[in-house]
Amino acid sequence: MRAYLLVDVHDLLGYTANNRVDLQELAVAIRANAIMVAGLIESNLLRAVAFANWSAEDSSLPKETLAIFQSAGYETFDIKDSPSAKDCLLAEYFPPGHTPLSWLIMATTGNDLLTMLPKIDFSANSRIRLWGIDEATQDFGPLRDRVVLQRLDSLVGIQKIKNVAVYIDFENISISLNEQGHVVNLDHLINRMVSQAQAHGQLVKTAAYAPWGQRGALPPLVDSGGREVADEAPSRLMKANIDPVFHLPGKQSADIRIARDVLADADYPESGDVIILATGDRDFNDVINTLLQKRKTVVVWGVRGSTGRLLQEHPSLRLDYIDDFTDLRTHQSLSVVETEKDTESFIPSQWSSVIIQYFRLNSASPQKTITVDDLIGQLNDVGDVISWERGQDLVSQALSLGILTVQDAPGAIDMNFQHPIVDKTLLIVNRLARRVANTLSTRGWEYVNYGFLLKGIAMERDLDRPGMNESDQWRSHWIDCLVRERVLQRELVPHRHNPDDLVPVIRLPETRDTVSSSQPEAEAVSVDISAQKWKGVPPHQMYETDSDVARMVARIVISVQQFTSFRNFAWCPLGSLHRRLREYDGGMAFQNAVEYLLVNEMVSVNEYANPRSDYNTKGIELNESNPFVAALLAERDEFVRVLLSMYRNNDGITHEAVALQLNSNWDIGLWLSIMRSENVLNPLPGRSDQFSLFRTHHTVKLVADDDVEDIQQVAG
Repeated sequence: MRAYLLVDVHDLLGYTANNRVDLQELAVAIRANAIMVAGLIESNLLRAVAFANWSAEDSSLPKETLAIFQSAGYETFDIKDSPSAKDCLLAEYFPPGHTPLSWLIMATTGNDLLTMLPKIDFSANSRIRLWGIDEATQDFGPLRDRVVLQRLDSLVGIQKIKNVAVYIDFENISISLNEQGHVVNLDHLINRMVSQAQAHGQLVKTAAYAPWGQRGALPPLVDSGGREVADEAPSRLMKANIDPVFHLPGKQSADIRIARDVLADADYPESGDVIILATGDRDFNDVINTLLQKRKTVVVWGVRGSTGRLLQEHPSLRLDYIDDFTDLRTHQSLSVVETEKDTESFIPSQWSSVIIQYFRLNSASPQKTITVDDLIGQLNDVGDVISWERGQDLVSQALSLGILTVQDAPGAIDMNFQHPIVDKTLLIVNRLARRVANTLSTRGWEYVNYGFLLKGIAMERDLDRPGMNESDQWRSHWIDCLVRERVLQRELVPHRHNPDDLVPVIRLPETRDTVSSSQPEAEAVSVDISAQKWKGVPPHQMYETDSDVARMVARIVISVQQFTSFRNFAWCPLGSLHRRLREYDGGMAFQNAVEYLLVNEMVSVNEYANPRSDYNTKGIELNESNPFVAALLAERDEFVRVLLSMYRNNDGITHEAVALQLNSNWDIGLWLSIMRSENVLNPLPGRSDQFSLFRTHHTVKLVADDDVEDIQQVAG
């Protein structure tokens, strides 16, 4: 059985260029398919001939072409020009009187070689395959029943690499996913969309359309850790080679922009063979029909429950559901996601807006119960969201995440102070606002230079946490956030040395409806909103999260009680108290401790008439009926009683000896330190870690329930 395969190399080069097919893969696949369809037992029974103008010095053939066909098992036949190809092939391989052929296979995209078929002798049961010719205009005569026309891309192992263009109506998709109960994990969504598109071929264009940069135009976009990343969306898309295309908010704006780009791109030769439209909008039905008329393959990505009926029922397109090829979490599961990992930079997000605006409402009406509608209205008023619907999305996900909590009253909500996002946000907001207020007050300035403020924030020790206060860029993000949320005010003012040059400065708003009521004075003690997280937390539990604050709380309570009881005063000067305890203040411990005391109604801070001054003095007054205060004073009394017992037994008072008298729950070091600072204990000269008890000390006498007159007589 004689079988021939004739391959027009020049033709195949044009085919590979137009269809993005590798030439070597094509050469191997054509020969393998020829052996298979001819039913040859051995490959050497096929005579494969690759003909081209191999010898031309100025040949358009790439240098590696000859080696490709020879290595694939072809013999190469040189022809001078295309018009003479059929005559040369007939003379060389099919001369008059040649043995009849059983199989002839020709791989060519033109009809030029078809005229040689009547001049070749075929056996009675011969077969002819023409690969690459879609249709033949000539009549094959008696051979017509033996000829089979077949496209090259239909052969086994030959597959055209199709161009794929993706147009994502991101506003429509993100809102639809959110409405169907999915959390829009941006990174996950990007990865799955790119992977799904690449399954159709080579990506030549990917664009995502949304009102990028418009605050509150999209539902919350989060990363895998639950961190809100809407502001980072354009940069994250660009890293994935997705072009973020801006359009104004609103359905009509998006539809017009996408339709215009899709139809304009479709007319270019290098445009997508496969067009993917990620949208559920039925208004794209006309665009899809136009693409189909242009012989494009159209794929629509929709969201279940949000895809138009016309798209679902369209007979000529493929409909895939995004919720099927992604693994997005639901709102119900969002609350269990680990949020804000310490290794990640904690930057402003839409959650920041929720937290700040909640406390703006709370500051305006402290006694009023805040509802979901109140908060949505506030977010809408300040421009954090562009519509009531987007506000509902934001508040709903804040509730799912656990930032907000539902109260018993209908629609009532509260802030979850234990949530890490809330804790960090309130800390940052108040430290920055307080830094501006203190700087303006101390220096008597009208405003703070932007660069000066950056340096000041860098020195805030309380912000030295993982992911916080890490660079000027981080600090700038938060200053911009506070300006946007109206906590601070930014202006451009003339440079003092060059009035023609404007420099950015930060002021406090003229109407300070901010989230913090902090006073600018150095001894300010107004309650920081972040202190609300301590409300109702017993002092001993504070050790678990804020041990420095808990220790300072104990020092303040004991010191104020001793001062007021000894002097028979209702209050203690706050300034002198701070100076007395300054050596134990690690930065903000004193301020935070006073805020803890205030929020738990353990003390009150007011301006008091000072008998030694013409001006009022800021003072702190202890509420001894408060159970937390009573517990600390009871602990103080028990510690003093242990010291009294050791004094009476003539036992040496040391850290180790006191520890033997008390259980392991006591912070012996703290209480020994308090007793020393309050002059109840004094170190013995030359004896390390050994103290003497000041037996006639006012506090010791009160605990011992001594008769004051008797003690004074003994002392005399």
